[in-house]
Amino acid sequence: MQKENLIQGKTGEWEIVIGLEVHAQIKTNSKLFSGSEASFGAEPNTQVSFVDAAMPGMLPVLNIKAIEQGVKTGLAINAIINERSVFDRKNYFYADLPQGYQISQFKFPLVSEGEIKIKMPYGERVIGVERIHIEQDAGKSIHDQSPTESFIDLNRSGVGLMEIVSKPDLRSAEEAGEYVKNLQQILRYVGSCDGDMEKGSMRCDANVSVRRAGTEPFGTRNEIKNLNSIRFIIQAINYEAKRQVELLESGGAVEQATRLFDTASGVTRVMRTKEDAHDYRYFPDPDLYPLVIERSFIDDLKSKLPELPEQKRQRYLSAGLSEYDAEVLTSEKEIADFYDVVANDNDPKLASNWLTAELFGRLNKASKTINDSPVSAQNLSGLLKLISTNEISGKIAKDVLDIMFETGKPADVIVAEKGLKQVSDTSAIEKIIDEVLTANPSEFSEYKAGKVKLFAFFVGQVMKASKGQANPAIVNELLKKKLD
Repeated sequence: MQKENLIQGKTGEWEIVIGLEVHAQIKTNSKLFSGSEASFGAEPNTQVSFVDAAMPGMLPVLNIKAIEQGVKTGLAINAIINERSVFDRKNYFYADLPQGYQISQFKFPLVSEGEIKIKMPYGERVIGVERIHIEQDAGKSIHDQSPTESFIDLNRSGVGLMEIVSKPDLRSAEEAGEYVKNLQQILRYVGSCDGDMEKGSMRCDANVSVRRAGTEPFGTRNEIKNLNSIRFIIQAINYEAKRQVELLESGGAVEQATRLFDTASGVTRVMRTKEDAHDYRYFPDPDLYPLVIERSFIDDLKSKLPELPEQKRQRYLSAGLSEYDAEVLTSEKEIADFYDVVANDNDPKLASNWLTAELFGRLNKASKTINDSPVSAQNLSGLLKLISTNEISGKIAKDVLDIMFETGKPADVIVAEKGLKQVSDTSAIEKIIDEVLTANPSEFSEYKAGKVKLFAFFVGQVMKASKGQANPAIVNELLKKKLD
């Protein structure tokens, strides 16, 4: 129990217990049980088949790509892939659920017993993942188009979801935020979900309870539904935990309920009294056989898994990068992929510095992401090669990068067009040095008299006279010989 995670109440310290249910939209072209498109942003009710609309006699046909994505996700979190799983009907009524039930998995999920590691200021923690089950999404109810009517959009009806259920191992809102961030990163790396919380392709329900510090039994939990950003997850959990502590300390009791988080006011409000599993009358879906997958299917997917964030981070650390650089570079798969191309034929630290400081700085200023970069990874790599081979100096390279950013041209083309190639010819540089010393006799005399700080002045004058093209290392070496 971490002291910094405890809530200080009026009557003592309290511990928060948190379990998360993350609903991640499976990245497939079509829905879980029909051939309808599963893309985002279409006009309402334009991506609805007879199966999605629950027309009589329409039977579901399982999308095997969704199962592949679920298995890959399970493998990425070191989980058990169950070779036999069962689809169930979860029965409840709501207007945007045309079947009157949701096809989900209950007792026998696709994935069991995984883990996700999180790093906190007080060390690393391993958070258990109880299960990943596959289910279909419901439609969308729209209540803000008319003062007297509600509308239903069934485009999302039947879209495949992975429900990723953590164990109640999280002990602070910040740990919950870090867990979701790491999970989002893993999903994006394996390509099973785009993780875009703003578009609703990843949503989170947080089960929150509190108990006296040092006690074992869990308190009564409240579930906060449909949190769509890490910031709101942290805010909602912190508010709900404090609300429960204040309620218990005032002599009240926490009633199990489902709550919504009001992002405007920052408070949670009761949505409905919480149901238990038996309220949904789960039973195996008679239209779908139990799902049986072969070990060879699992092994094949395992062999094709990409390098995961933690694996990349360790590789970057072993290449000499700092913890900070490794974290930045692995934060998004696109950034890591970009970096790997840049660093392939260049010094790893040089590649990291130019990507995170120089290119990122220009991207941020232009409000662009790495995906929109006018400078490709190959072209940035080419620029660094010119620096490494002393064809241009670091100072000139920054000017070249500016032109690359504006035009998209490769560095070698710009250097040739502008005549920016670095001068390493000692005789040419020596001639410039002689001209600078002749033009600055008083500074030369002062240096000879012991004012050694003027060395930097002479370096600057030589670089200015060469328009920045003189090789700085050779300039320093020749100047020392001339002055000493």
